[in-house]
Amino acid sequence: MRPKFLLTSGLIFSLFFIAVGDRILPSPMSDASRNLRASINQTMLGLFPQSGIPDKIEEREKRVEDLWNQKTGSK
Repeated sequence: MRPKFLLTSGLIFSLFFIAVGDRILPSPMSDASRNLRASINQTMLGLFPQSGIPDKIEEREKRVEDLWNQKTGSK
């Protein structure tokens, strides 16, 4: 029972610290909370590669437009 309680309390405290610690806690702890949240955000963004999807969509639209212009004979 004791380890489950400690684990649950620690998890709740950690989530609270990350989520709203920079607004509620005094200066040294609020800075730590903000820095921790920023580093977690950067880590999560680093897990996913930058997508080239907008570039691919624009390229595809340009090709479709070129083909359409060739077919209709207009520019």
